[in-house]
Amino acid sequence: MEPTGGPYLVGKKDELIEAKRSFRTLEGRDILIIYHQNDFYAIDSYCYHAGAALQNGDIEEFDGKMCIVCPNHKYKICLAQGEGIYKARDPREKPSVFRWISKGVKQRTHTVTENNGDVYVKLSEQRGFIESDFYQGEKGKVEREKAAAAEKKKTK
Repeated sequence: MEPTGGPYLVGKKDELIEAKRSFRTLEGRDILIIYHQNDFYAIDSYCYHAGAALQNGDIEEFDGKMCIVCPNHKYKICLAQGEGIYKARDPREKPSVFRWISKGVKQRTHTVTENNGDVYVKLSEQRGFIESDFYQGEKGKVEREKAAAAEKKKTK
C-alpha cells in the first residue's frame, strides 16, 4: 500500500489541540492524530497486536519515551517512532534488573506538520510490512472483527 499523495490537511491547530485525539481516514488508512505535551503525533489507529482502537489508550512516559498504552492488552507503543517496548530482565545477570526493551517498530507512524494554523499529515513512506498494517483497510476491518470476537469469547 504505497501512499499516493499528501500531505493532507487534517484540521485547524486550535481544534486539534482542544480535541487532543482525532480520527481521520487518509487513502483508506485509519489514522489517530494525538496532541500531547505541545507535540502532534500521527499513528495507525489500531494496535499492532490485536487491532484494538488506540483512541482511548492512556499516554505515559516509559524510559524517556512518550507512549500510548493499548486499552485492551496494555501494549506500550512509542508515539514518535511506533516502537513497541516492554519491561523485562535477563535472569543471567546478577543482580537481575528490570529494564525497558524494544521490540522494534510495530506501529506505523506518519509525519505531522503545521503551517499557518493548519495541521497536515503525510502518510508513512517506509517500505515493507509493519505489523499495524495488518489491521488497515477492508481486509483489516475483517481481521479487527475476528480479534474482537475472540476477545469477547475470552471474557465470557
